[in-house]
Amino acid sequence: MTEQISAQRVSRAWWGTVVIFLVHGLIVATWVSRIPAVQSALKLNNGVLGLTLLSSATGAVCTIPFAGYLVSRYGSKRVTSISSALFAAALVLPGIAFDAATLAVALFVFGAAAASMDVGMNAQGVEVEKHLGARTMSRFHAMFSLGGMVGAGIGGWVAARGATPAVHFGLSSVVYLAIIALTFPLLLTSHTETAHNEHRLPLNKIPRVLLALSAIGFCILLSEGAMADWTAVYLRQILKAGPGIAAAGYAVFSAAMAIFRFLGDLITTRLGPLLTVRTGSLVAASGLLWALCMHSPAWALPGFAATGAGFSVIIPLVFGSGGRVESVSPGAGIATVTGIGYIGFIVGPPAIGFASQLFTLRYALGVVVACCMISALLARFMASERSQSFRDNRLRAPVANESGPYR
Repeated sequence: MTEQISAQRVSRAWWGTVVIFLVHGLIVATWVSRIPAVQSALKLNNGVLGLTLLSSATGAVCTIPFAGYLVSRYGSKRVTSISSALFAAALVLPGIAFDAATLAVALFVFGAAAASMDVGMNAQGVEVEKHLGARTMSRFHAMFSLGGMVGAGIGGWVAARGATPAVHFGLSSVVYLAIIALTFPLLLTSHTETAHNEHRLPLNKIPRVLLALSAIGFCILLSEGAMADWTAVYLRQILKAGPGIAAAGYAVFSAAMAIFRFLGDLITTRLGPLLTVRTGSLVAASGLLWALCMHSPAWALPGFAATGAGFSVIIPLVFGSGGRVESVSPGAGIATVTGIGYIGFIVGPPAIGFASQLFTLRYALGVVVACCMISALLARFMASERSQSFRDNRLRAPVANESGPYR
C-alpha cells in the first residue's frame, strides 16, 4: 500500500526531481560540448573516439540491471542521490585522461554512473507521478533537455576562451555536487514493495505493438545519442566551425527539444499520438537533411534545431504507450520499451564513429535520417495504445496539489 503523503511534500519532491533531471542534462552536455577538445588533445581519429564512446556504452549496459535491482531494494531516493553524486564526480575523469586507454576507462565509469542516475531519477519521477495522480514525465525530460542547452552553451563559452577540459570539468563537478546535495532532502522515499519479476517479460511473449514501440524507441534514442556526441564534431571537423559555434550545435538541438517537450501535452492533445510521432519523425529527418546539405555552420544550426524539435515529444509518448499495451502489465511494458530504447542510445554514437571511418561523418549521420523514417513508418502502432482517457486526465490539474507546481 502506498503511504499517504501531503501535497506540500509531493510538491517539494516534484521540484527536487526537476532539479535532478536538469543536473543530469548539465553533466551530459558539459562532457559533450568538450568532445572535440578532448579528441584534439589526445590526437584521436573518429574510429578510436568511437571505441572510447563504446566504452561508455558498455559501462551503462553493465550497470542498468544492477541499478534496477538497487531501486527495488533500497528505493529510488537513495539510488538517485548516490548515483547523482557519483555522476557529477565522474565528470572529472575524461578531463584528466592522457591517452585513448585512460579515456576509455574514464568513460566506462562515466557511463556506468550516468545509467545509474538515469534509472534512479526516472524511478523517482514515476513515484512523484503516482502521488500527484497526473502525468508529468514529459516535463521532467524537458528539464534534461534544458540542462543540455545550458550546459552546451556554457561549454561553448568556456571553449571559446581557451579553458582546458580538465579545468572546465573540475569546476563544473564542484558546482553540480553542491546542487545535488541541496536537492537530496526534497526527494520522496518509496515505501512500496515491488516483486522482483514484475518488470520482466520473456521475448517470446512480447506483443507485436510493444515490439513496434520498442523499435521506435530504439531508433529515436539511437538518433539522440548520435546527435549528442557527433553534432559538435561535425560542425568542427566538416564545416570548420570555431570551438564556440561547434558547441552551439548541440545547444540549439537541446533548446528546441526542451521547448517542444514543455508543449508536448498540448501537441499530443491536438494531433493525437500517431500524428505526433509521425510528424515529429519527419520533421527531425527533414531538419537533419537540411543541416547535412549546408556548407556553412550558421545555416546548419536551424537544421539541428528542427531535429531537436522533431525528437522532443516522441520518447515520452512512446514510453508512456509502452505502459498501456493490452495484455501486458504497465511495469513490464515500460521496462521493455525503455530497455530496448536505451540500447539504441548507447550504440548510436560508436556506430556513427565506425561509419564515418568507412565513408565520411556527413554520410554517416545519414543513419539518423534513416532511423527517423523507420520511426515514421512504425508510428501507426501508436493508434493501438489505450491513451485517450489518460490524455483527458492530464488536462486536469491534480486535486491534491492545487497550490503546487501545476497551478
